[in-house]
Amino acid sequence: MNSHAPQTSPPGSDHDPDHGHRHDVSLEPGPGIGDDGAPTGGADTGTVDERRPSWYARPLGTAWMLLVTGLIGMYGTVALVAERVMLWNDPSHITSCDINPWVSCGEVMKTWQSQLFGFPNQFIGLVAFSIIITIAMALFAGARFRRWYWIGMNVGVLLGFAFCVWLWSQAVYEINILCLYCMVVWAMMIPMFVLLTSRNLQHGVIPAPAGVRTFAAEWSWPIIALLYVGVLASIMLRFSNAFF
Repeated sequence: MNSHAPQTSPPGSDHDPDHGHRHDVSLEPGPGIGDDGAPTGGADTGTVDERRPSWYARPLGTAWMLLVTGLIGMYGTVALVAERVMLWNDPSHITSCDINPWVSCGEVMKTWQSQLFGFPNQFIGLVAFSIIITIAMALFAGARFRRWYWIGMNVGVLLGFAFCVWLWSQAVYEINILCLYCMVVWAMMIPMFVLLTSRNLQHGVIPAPAGVRTFAAEWSWPIIALLYVGVLASIMLRFSNAFF
């Protein structure tokens, strides 16, 4: 019995359909997490700039930034809530930051601006900073959020920053009295907003040209410094009698 084995044509022969050439398949790397733990693209966070993200734009850096600013902001908020409760119990209570006629948390708390929405503004801070701290801890645990989450968070922080700008303008130019614990909150909202926005620009969460992303990465800290100087200058000029 003759066995009929299938015949193959030698590479390069006339019967070889590939003519001796091997077909290579090129595999493109997909989106994922880079060696530094930062996203490398995809639908979750958008397209990442080619340059290495700033330290605060990497997962652990973002977590630390949110945790530090969130905890300090929470400290100022809790102090304000405690003073507010003591004022409710004793209207004659002198708060711990009633220093002089120009620096008095107690006097500021008696104004309508201190409860813009019908309840003390401090309660907004309690909720907002609790969310920020929770997000920071989730990032430490390895959580990765989708693009819509980062956009929503950036919008929320922007609203908080805008609210603090309004409170600053009211305290400096309308009420003419400063609140130390309020200023602690203002001081934390500035880097939180600037650095979070820079982080989202660098990762493509907020669509922007390459030049804008580079500017956000390189000029975040100078912008923060300028904002601090601007706030300090406005206070020194407005309350010059209290300092000189």
